[in-house]
Order: sequence, then structure tokens, then C-alpha cells
Amino acid sequence: MAARSIWKGAIAFGLVNIPVGLTSAEDRTDVGLHLVDSENHARIRYEKVNAETGKPVPWERLVKGYEHEEGHFVLFDESELESIRPKLTKTIEITQFVKLEDIEPLLFEKPYYLEPEKRGKKAYALLRETLRETGMAGVARVVIRTKEYLCAMFVRDEVIVLMAMRFPQEIRSPKKLDLPETDDPQYQPGKKEMELAKRLVADMTEEWDPEQHHDDYQAALLAYIDEKVAKGGTAAVRGGGRREDAGIVSGGNVVDLAEYLEKSLKKSEKAKPTAGPSKPAAKKAAKKAAKKAAKKSA
Repeated sequence: MAARSIWKGAIAFGLVNIPVGLTSAEDRTDVGLHLVDSENHARIRYEKVNAETGKPVPWERLVKGYEHEEGHFVLFDESELESIRPKLTKTIEITQFVKLEDIEPLLFEKPYYLEPEKRGKKAYALLRETLRETGMAGVARVVIRTKEYLCAMFVRDEVIVLMAMRFPQEIRSPKKLDLPETDDPQYQPGKKEMELAKRLVADMTEEWDPEQHHDDYQAALLAYIDEKVAKGGTAAVRGGGRREDAGIVSGGNVVDLAEYLEKSLKKSEKAKPTAGPSKPAAKKAAKKAAKKAAKKSA
């Protein structure tokens, strides 16, 4: 069965547009376990309950709020949030290229595969081989569903991977952790200790093979479930139901791509700033909000 795209659009690589589909690179194998009342075998449901009255609240009355200080909230209706959310776009525009090895791995969040549409295969191959040979990653932003992600595009085998990333402000600083200081004499390893540790590492060093590693718990749980089913260890559970702008694209021949790339280079050279750009008001506001949130969490 062909992989199902959760998003379709185009990669903007200079003036070259590559029509692609976005597919999750994850294949979660978690076994879903539900809560059931052991007395009457009924599913456990969760309700939105008013903290003051204890009564369930219907969905149409629910609004979201931000607690700016203890007990005081800024309330939003759905139309207000809709006006603030990032606009869904069908273009992933690469804004810069950086060395893949320079990106902090802690920023990586969720991998996706980029699959070219038929008319974009030649342009896709061009970008893929460029990223492969240079060791670079294309940095861009993409809106998936309602959230905007910083992302990096790089190559693995024959596919361009789009890695949704955390913003740097989302990574906690380790400064508050009680760690042994590198230059503290009491934690300095002795020469013999280091030699033994290095020998142990050398003895245990192997070539990385991801196929050797499996989720043993999930496999054991599924095997036990199969065993219980085979022995008739099932129960009828009541209440088991669940509630459940295209960009311009081109994938032309090599001559066309070369022409677009030449134009892109000229455009890039003209666009280079002579002085440092001023920060937009939105970025200042976002920075201020991030500091406030960090202060609050601290």
C-alpha cells in the first residue's frame, strides 16, 4: 500500500519549485491500552467538568485561556485564536543552508519523508544530490495542521527527510542541574581510570546496526495478548465506541533548472543586506513572551 501524504505542496529552492507530498517517517508500534471498570467491564470516559459546580461542561461553552498571573486569565474565543494562528501555506521555502552536523540534535522532534510528484522528480533529484554532496541541510518553516515548525531538510539514502524541529527557546538550559564540573579536581578521572574506560569502549565498539534493536516490551505484550485471546481470555466491554493555495510548481528539464538556478543566484546576490536587518515587531513580542514564560516556569 502506498504511503498516504498528510500534506501536499512544493519545496521552493530558489526559483525552482518542487511539488511534493509529506509523509510521516514514524511507524508507531505502541500497543493501545484502555481503562475499563473491573466491576462491570464498562469503558472509562473523561469529561470536562466545571471546577466550581462539579458539573460537565458542553463543548460549545469551552474557551481557552492563558494564566498571565495566578488566578487571572486572558480568555480567547476560537475566532481570536484563528486570527493569530499561522496561515496554512502550500510552500516550504528554503531560506538558508547550514551544515547538517552543526544542528543541535536536541532540536530534532519528528521526521517526515518528502516524496516528489511525478512532474517534480528531476528537480527533486537535483536538490537531493546537492544536499548529499555538500553535506548541507536546507532550513525552512512549514505549517502542519495548525502549528508552524522550524524544519531542516537533509538526505537519507534516496529520500529527502524533512525534520520538524523545536525552536531553541523550547530546549531547557542544563545550567540548573547539579553536574560535576569539568575543572573540579575532585571529579577529575585518574590516568588509569581513563585508560581502562577507553579500553572498555574500544572492546565494546561495533558498527551501528539499527536492526539489532527492538522494542522488547511491545513484542512481549502483543505475544501475551495473542496467548490470552487464544485461551478465550476476552471480555465484552460496554461503551467501547470512540468519538471520533497551491504554489507555482515546475519540474522541467535540466536546461530549465539551470536557468532557474542562475536567476536564483543573481537574486540572492542582490538581496544580500549591507547592514544588519532590524528585528520585526512580531519577533520582539515573541522574544518578550518567551522570556516571560521562562521566568514563570522558573
